[in-house]
Amino acid sequence: MDGWIDGIKSPWPAFCCPLTLKHRLPFLFFPVQIQGEKKHSVTTRTAQYKGVFGTMATMVKNEGPKSLYNGLVAGLQRQMSFASVRIGLYDSVKQFYTKGSEHAGIGSRLLAGCTTGAMAVAVAQPTDVVKVRFQAQARMEGSKRYQGTLDAYKTIAREEGIRGLWKGTSPNITRNALVNCAELVTYDLIKDMILRYNLMTDNLPCHFTSAFGAGFCTTVIASPVDVVKTRYMNSAPGQYGSAVKCALTMLQKEGPLAFYKGFTPSFLRLGSWNVVMFVTYEQLKRALMAARGSWESPF
Repeated sequence: MDGWIDGIKSPWPAFCCPLTLKHRLPFLFFPVQIQGEKKHSVTTRTAQYKGVFGTMATMVKNEGPKSLYNGLVAGLQRQMSFASVRIGLYDSVKQFYTKGSEHAGIGSRLLAGCTTGAMAVAVAQPTDVVKVRFQAQARMEGSKRYQGTLDAYKTIAREEGIRGLWKGTSPNITRNALVNCAELVTYDLIKDMILRYNLMTDNLPCHFTSAFGAGFCTTVIASPVDVVKTRYMNSAPGQYGSAVKCALTMLQKEGPLAFYKGFTPSFLRLGSWNVVMFVTYEQLKRALMAARGSWESPF
């Protein structure tokens, strides 16, 4: 049990350190992802977003530099709850499935990634709903619907019921399972291959290369689900009957390329997140293991 608790607690600094770098990037691909809906909306601004730097320039021009950090508190809440479970428990769950064996197969790694991804959504879905709503209201005209994160939780629960805080759970479980498997399993496999063939030693360059590769694979796999999840969670009540209906509507009205809207900023976000997070996590894990060793044998 102590190992599971340590798994949750130890990665917190690694998740919070890259959040400032990562946080502005979702606001670059988010308006691109929902842009297809703006043609039918009279409540949102008509600014068009073209490319990473075009999106950034438009947001700064229309909303000010602070718009890049809207919802930072909600982002922190989400990262500390989501990532602590889905990444912090990955090694412990992997050992559980392999019954303590040092050599985990790809099946056990995929199963561990899916399990911790689903667990994270079940626990922390409300934080993701609030984060998405804050991203959306930054581009809404008129008065702000939510005055703060606590107000957002209360308003959603009051107007949509407790189930409203878990809106989009099914597509988010799918997305989180895909992201977890792509991030963690790909990182694991790339790192193991590098070490097996003695291409690098288990140090910073190895961690950087593995994390960069994991970020690219994650973006390719998770982008379609991410776009559908964002559209569905941001939709008005009754607009889409389900996440599947949302995906079919996108396909019919906007074509298959709609599922990869915002790919470049999404890759920049996931690539930077993976590099900073995994490098930080590896260093913190080593420091904690060294500290635990010194505590257990002080002399």
